[in-house]
Amino acid sequence: MLVSALLAVALLGVAPLAGAGGADRARISFNPADVAAARATVLRRADLGTAGGWTGGTRKPDLSSTMHCANYAPKQSDLVVTGAAEADYRNVGLGVQSASEVLKTRRMVANDWRRTVASPRAFGCLRSMLARSLPSSQRLVSFSRLPFPRLARYTAAFRALVEVSAGGQQARVVADIVVVGRSRTELTLSVGAPAAARAGLPAAEARLAKLLLSRARA
Repeated sequence: MLVSALLAVALLGVAPLAGAGGADRARISFNPADVAAARATVLRRADLGTAGGWTGGTRKPDLSSTMHCANYAPKQSDLVVTGAAEADYRNVGLGVQSASEVLKTRRMVANDWRRTVASPRAFGCLRSMLARSLPSSQRLVSFSRLPFPRLARYTAAFRALVEVSAGGQQARVVADIVVVGRSRTELTLSVGAPAAARAGLPAAEARLAKLLLSRARA
């Protein structure tokens, strides 16, 4: 579900935050056509340009994360995931992750968006989960909505600013999370970079998100 945006914390060296035990979860019922459709809409190495130094590739999708806070746990059990894929690429000081999920019906995508992105309580819950997931050497400075072009019916973007302490030194990094949905497909693009580079990130993220959307066929 769109809660897979939490994978962005992995860009900061933190494992994705798993849902609480007994949390309401979507059902998984993969079919070959929708798995192929999901795989078609995750990042490829060529999408990142000709610069060298990139490592990574596709990996097994993590469907364990759920949004769960003391006062907010959006329903997921009426959703069915029929395809999923992920890709993760790293370079010096940079990380880019891409996740794609195909749901059984368009209505499920609409319901998921309404609950986990559009709900007034969703933003605060996501911020709280991100803050709790960070180790003691990292501190969430801010978490905000990020202006972003409306590339699809469902479009939203967020930015986390995190202070990292290591060896007596402190540095700030940003983790941008872009979530878009069209028809039965939900896409998440996560980009991590030094805070000094943040001004140039939205244009690159919009290009990549638009490219991934152009490959959606479910």
